[in-house]
Parts: sequence; structure tokens; C-alpha cells
Amino acid sequence: MSSETYAVRFVLDGQIHQARGERRTTTVLDYLREKLQRTGTKEGCAEGDCGACVVLVGSLDASATRIEWKPMNSCMQMLPSLDGKAVKTIESLKRPDGSLHPAQAAMVRCHGSQCGFCTPGFVMSIAALAEHNEAPTRGEINDALAGNLCRCTGYRPIVEATREACAASADARSLQDPRELALLKEIARPTRPTYSLDGELVIQPVVRTRKGSEFVSPSSSAELAAYLADHPEATLLAGSTEFGLAVNKRYERPAFIAYVGGVVELSRVVETANAWHIGAAVPLDRVMELVKGTLPDFHEVLRRFGSPPIRATATLGGNIANGSPIGDSMPCLIALGATLVLKRRNAKRKDETRRVALEAFYTGQKRTVLQPGEFIETIECPKPGVRQFRAHKISKRFDQDISATCAAMSWRDDGGVLRDVRLAYNGLTPSPARAPKIEAVLEGKRPADVSASALDAAIAASFTPRDGLRATWAYRSLVARNLVLGFVQPELRAEALHAEGA
Repeated sequence: MSSETYAVRFVLDGQIHQARGERRTTTVLDYLREKLQRTGTKEGCAEGDCGACVVLVGSLDASATRIEWKPMNSCMQMLPSLDGKAVKTIESLKRPDGSLHPAQAAMVRCHGSQCGFCTPGFVMSIAALAEHNEAPTRGEINDALAGNLCRCTGYRPIVEATREACAASADARSLQDPRELALLKEIARPTRPTYSLDGELVIQPVVRTRKGSEFVSPSSSAELAAYLADHPEATLLAGSTEFGLAVNKRYERPAFIAYVGGVVELSRVVETANAWHIGAAVPLDRVMELVKGTLPDFHEVLRRFGSPPIRATATLGGNIANGSPIGDSMPCLIALGATLVLKRRNAKRKDETRRVALEAFYTGQKRTVLQPGEFIETIECPKPGVRQFRAHKISKRFDQDISATCAAMSWRDDGGVLRDVRLAYNGLTPSPARAPKIEAVLEGKRPADVSASALDAAIAASFTPRDGLRATWAYRSLVARNLVLGFVQPELRAEALHAEGA
């Protein structure tokens, strides 16, 4: 066991930094501010909404020839999850000769800073966009900055600064550093499991306390299964968009944390002619790119799921396993007929898997069929093929908000008749679910023959009326009906989307 076992090692400003003796639930933000005096990174909301805490986290790309930098909310990320990665803060952007990064210089020239509290987070998001996009559209700029809030409401000069920064030369915009690339390779997490002399898997902790609590980062699905067999009560940590809230707002401190970000199988995507096989730890920004050309509605639902720093960390498997009644990915996946591959190590110490349809995964609010020590390994998402697919999310704010409801529907067009209809909602039941009674109203009908009254009757028979913080039942039931009408009658859909954007 190496001397670095209980140190969190990451690359910062061209050097390997080792963090020792920190709690397993220390956030990246707290460590940067309190231990490294990187006070440019701010805490605003501590829940991933305001963007004042945004930093860039880098990992080796698939070719191991570049560092892939992504903006992330440091307030929600746990320090041990940085092990084997690289970090840039606002202080890191200044060049060795003292000159500013184009994102910083443009903010100065365009007067993009007012009180200045939000400025570092904006600059980091701009730098991330400028790294790979020299001429972003206004829509792309808006999306890149969606996770950053300016309380002084000075967005126009910030948008102008973004355009100017992205127009700088490629060398000026680049965040690539050969020294950091070499160091990142040096501290990369092991990709092969470690075995004891007795042939048993050894999962070396990143952090272990005197009381025996620990944070582990297994490298394979087999390691994860072995650890959960011994510690079925362990908390699985993926993107930390939910766990970060538990730490910051509810002050939870689980004794055992298993981070899945380094598990090879859970980070893999295999695409076949008929389906995507998506590892549970694949972040939503990557899923967005997978479905963009084939399922534009699904892509848009995921885009509105959260800002780039959220989408860069939140995982598809985490969204599913969390089981929120208003989880946005699940209606889309259920409508597509997705299946989950679940894995665990049994009493005979043998790994076993089983396949469960996503529509059968939930047994109640935040309750699932997962057995102790079992986890989601892969999401199998069929491609639509000849089937039609529609989805739309309704929320108070168009971006960066929780659903009032999200509906998704797929069907086969049989000479203008709806066949094999699959319809799913969130926000109407204790967990995302199909709506078979509404499907029955649609099955075999021509779109023009689908009536609002028949849908209203099916909705009333399908769901228990519930008012909530996000919407009244009267509103939700009306939206549930109108979304279906909009899916099958495009002229109504166009009117609804136009009205929502007005």
C-alpha cells in the first residue's frame, strides 16, 4: 500500500497537491477557500444554483493526449472525488507573465463586473466555453451561462464579454498545459483492481478516519460489488448533485461512501444498431450528445435538466436511482422502453446481474426493487427506429427549474393510426410511471380523433389529485392532457410552445 493511499492527490497550477487529514465530506469549495486561500471561488447558495463557486475540473480524454476541462459546482463536490484529477480556479487563469486569460480580460473591457461577487464563476464558465467554441451563438452562450446568476442583473455586458473571449486566438484561449498533462498521467487512478495474497479484492480507501469511516473509489464493477457486499449500507456517490445537498443542507455524514466515478464499466457507452448501453455513471452532458441527432426532444429535456456544471457531473444512473417523483430522464426512458442491468455480489461471493424494465423499477416514492448491495450497472435505451417520440417538460422557469410535470410518448405510425403507444409522466404519481389508461384512449386512434374530453376522463381515472409546491392538480391535469394533444397534433404543439416562449 503506497504512502499516498490516504491522500487526495490532484493537479493544481502545474503541481501535484496532496490533501491529507480531511473529512470524507469536505467539499471542494471549503478546501479551496479555507486550506488553500483560493478565495476567488465564492459560496452563494451551496446547492448548485448560483454558480459563484464554479471551478474547472480536468480529466484525461479518451486518447490521454488532452485534458478535458469541465465547469463544476465546487460547493457540491466532495474533495476525495478529485483524486487523480486536475483543478483550475479563477486564480489559475492568469498567465505566468501576469497577463490575463481572454475571459478575464474581456470581462474588464466589457464592464461585465458590477459588485464582483459572481464574476469569478462567470469567468470560469466563459473559459470553459471558449476552450472549444470560437464563435458561439447567442443560444449557446445563454446555455453556457445558465448556471451563473448575476444579482446586479448585468447580463448584456457579460454576454458581450463571452463573445469577445471566444473570438480570441486558439492559443490564448487554450487551457492545455503539457506539464499538467504529464502530472495528470502520473497520478491517474488505477484502472486494474488490487488483490491480496489470498486472492481477495482490496479496495484501497482514498480517505479513512480513525473511527473506521471511509471514502473508497473502486476502479471496476467487480470491486464495487465486493465493497457493497461487505458494506450494503454504504452511500453510492456519483455526480454529487443530490449528495452535495444532503451534506450542505441536512449535514449528513455517511460512514461509508463508495464513489463510482472511476468505475470503468459504469463510465462506458456501447452503441449498437438498435440501442445505447449507457453506464450508470455516464454524465448527462454525454447522454445529451448521444441522443441529440436521433431524439431532439430528449436532448432538450436533458438540456433543461440543469446548467452545464450540473450536467457535467449529474449521472443518468444517479437520476434513476434517486427515484425522485419529478426526475426528468425517467419519463423519456420509460416511453422508449429502457431496461436496467442491476448487479450485486451474492452470498456465495459470486457476481450476478439481472435485467429490470425501468417501468417496473419503482415500488413507491423513492423506493425501488434494488436489493441490499445491488446497484445499477447499465441503462439499455432502445433507439426509436420507426417509432415516433415526443417529450416536453413544464416548469415555472424555463431553465434551471424542477418539473411541474414532464411527459414523454412514443408510438408507431400505422398508416396514420397510433399503435403500440407508450406514455409516461413525472410529477403526477409518487414515482415516474406509465399511464396505461391514457395509452388505451390513444391506441388505434387517428390523431385528429383524439379528444380532450376522453383524455380528461382517463387522467381522472389514472391519478390521485394532489396539489404541490410546483403546481396545483388542476394545472397539472390540464397540462397532462394538453401535452398529449400537442404530441399527436403538431399544430397544437407549435401553439403551446410559442405561448410558453412568449
